[in-house]
Amino acid sequence: MLFSKKQIYQLMIPLMVEQLLTITVGIADSMMVSVAGETAVSGVSLVDSLNNLILSILTALATGGAVVSSQYIGRRDEKSACQAAGQLLFTTIVLALGVSALMLAGNEWLLRLIFGKTEEDVMSQAVTYFMIIVLTYPFMAIYNSAAALFRSMGNSKISMQVSFVMNLINIAGNAILIFGMKWGVAGAAVATLFSRIVGSLFLLVRIHNPRYPLHVSELRHLRPQGRMIRRILSIGIPGGMENGMFQLGKILVLSLVSSYGTASIMANSVASNLSMFMIIPGTAVSLALITVVGQCIGADEIGQARTYTKNLIWASTWMIGVVSALIILLRPFLLDIYHMSDAAYEMSWTLLMWHAVFGTLLWPLSFNLPNTLRAGNDAAFTMGISMVSMWVFRVGGSYLLGHYFQLYGVWIAMFIDWGVRITCFVIRYRGEKWHSKALI
Repeated sequence: MLFSKKQIYQLMIPLMVEQLLTITVGIADSMMVSVAGETAVSGVSLVDSLNNLILSILTALATGGAVVSSQYIGRRDEKSACQAAGQLLFTTIVLALGVSALMLAGNEWLLRLIFGKTEEDVMSQAVTYFMIIVLTYPFMAIYNSAAALFRSMGNSKISMQVSFVMNLINIAGNAILIFGMKWGVAGAAVATLFSRIVGSLFLLVRIHNPRYPLHVSELRHLRPQGRMIRRILSIGIPGGMENGMFQLGKILVLSLVSSYGTASIMANSVASNLSMFMIIPGTAVSLALITVVGQCIGADEIGQARTYTKNLIWASTWMIGVVSALIILLRPFLLDIYHMSDAAYEMSWTLLMWHAVFGTLLWPLSFNLPNTLRAGNDAAFTMGISMVSMWVFRVGGSYLLGHYFQLYGVWIAMFIDWGVRITCFVIRYRGEKWHSKALI
């Protein structure tokens, strides 16, 4: 077997810690920004919805590079793996620089085009935050790409350590710039920028080290290699489109929820935040599958790819079940933190119970299995199914069921979407097409 149980644990545990850090620090970050007032929170929220779209595309490109690099590592072709690593960094940095330049040029005009008529105070805060935060895109491109390359080698500890340092810098920077210097949203943006610069430069130095089997030795002399870039983009572009449409669909669903009243908005926000903790193990498994299955495909070990997929999805299921049960047990403490109305409290509690059941049963196959297919070069299929299911069953279903059941109908539509995805992905996985397309 290409991976021992010890190696799987060494890959998985840092990934779970990193996901936990990302979620908890993100919540703390939002709470600290709220000190600057409601207009500041609203302005940052507007920009973050756009940030999530850009970062999801960069993450998808990093996944494409990770798949290609993992397959070369599985084939024991270190030279080509290193070339793929260099081309991934080159492609994502150039793309991020271009996006940053366009957004800096468009600034307020772009925000008004996307978000329409927004209160002037909110738009002013959004523009201030936006002008600084777009400078972080090239550094996030470096961070996401380098972290994905380390995971391709089975080394997730480094990105976990860097994530921990970045989050500490961000929190400390917020405390100094928001609380101490009263910079408001500008302080939050500068703290984020500095933390991402530090994290990206640290990983860039590490990926330059030739002692790693996957490294980029000549950063200054990187030149585009069309064939290698096309291989990366064959996975990255479908993933980017899928992620982009997913984020857009979520925005539409959130706009629908906002029409149901304050209690529904609060309940949806609380249940969504806590449910993110439930799926931390599953998210870690998704990232691990790219590395494990990618190396198996590169080594032409299809049987091992299937074995690891089955074992990891089973592990994802029971771990999500355990975490969900723990959150349900802690429900009185967790929900009381938010000081909700009785109506919002009741809805939050119901939604959490639903997610504990359906998240355990449906989430792993719905979101882990597609990464096995992507690692086997079947990204176009996963993109097609995910986009159709998202728009027809989740978005369309939300408007249909929401008419009768309001917020509950939106969550029912989400679970239906998961079920449809599972049906399509399982049928595809049971066949041979998902791993029969040559990539390297």
